[in-house]
Amino acid sequence: MNKRQKVLLTDYAWNNLDLEYERFAAAGLELIAGPKAAPPPENIVAQCAHYRPQAIMTCWALVNRAAIGHCENLQLVARVGVGLDNIDRVAAAARGALVTNVPDYCVEEMSDHAVAMLLDWARGITENDREVKQGIWDPSRPTPRRVRTLTVGIAGYGRIGKLVARKLRGFGCTVLAYSRTRAADHPAEIEWVDFGGLLTRSDAVIVLLPLSAQTRHVFDARAFAQMKPGSLLVNISRGALVHNEDLIVALEVGRPGRAALDVIEGEPEPPAAITAHPRIVTTPHIAFSSPTSVEELRLRATEEVIRVLAGQPPRDLVPPP
Repeated sequence: MNKRQKVLLTDYAWNNLDLEYERFAAAGLELIAGPKAAPPPENIVAQCAHYRPQAIMTCWALVNRAAIGHCENLQLVARVGVGLDNIDRVAAAARGALVTNVPDYCVEEMSDHAVAMLLDWARGITENDREVKQGIWDPSRPTPRRVRTLTVGIAGYGRIGKLVARKLRGFGCTVLAYSRTRAADHPAEIEWVDFGGLLTRSDAVIVLLPLSAQTRHVFDARAFAQMKPGSLLVNISRGALVHNEDLIVALEVGRPGRAALDVIEGEPEPPAAITAHPRIVTTPHIAFSSPTSVEELRLRATEEVIRVLAGQPPRDLVPPP
């Protein structure tokens, strides 16, 4: 393998790069690592223009047409994660570069997080904890819900959605599913509905849709107006699926009554109007994370790059758009 082949890692969400440096060095590849936090697009463009890597790995950073255009020998753009909205796949295809991701490394963690957010709302954990910390001890005030009586809508019935549905069925919930394409293998106990039916019938809606031009801000004022009064919105997919300002207004009228967000448009500096809102529970984009999932993610993404640059076919190829 040509030792001059370079791999640019734009950003990363863990504490060190020992695994990556070790694996790439053993494969005869040079790793060029950016900062932990995703740099702005112009920095990525500058790095690509300077180093002209054969492979780009990105966690959160945007790999746009300009960056790809500087890499005349680019073979691969590897998403160190699942979603692909931060990669210009059209530009990559035009350059002749493959695009890969790690589509299933965190399905357990993501589904656990979605269910945990639902249970937290249903049983009033965070709400009651806040009151107790304020010196309020009144068991007659809270009204926890019986979980098995809930109807839960899943918007996006892919790998994670299917596992969320299975876990919710274990609690006895009624589960509705909506997706852009209907799954042929969904169990008979999962009812397939359109988007409007999902909104109007669900006590809680769990958002798992991919982000695209068609789904950006799909949860807006019009969608919120169709939700049940006092219902819950859970988003663990992409922040831009939810319109921040419309959500704040909708919470004031109780449609939905609460929100639980692991992702927020504007992160890593989300608007304080969202993070400080008393009817919103937030976590800092950690639904994917556990020591097990992060190790698997790093290893699989690194091995995929080594595989492709060695002339072998990728295992998790994303078809060209």
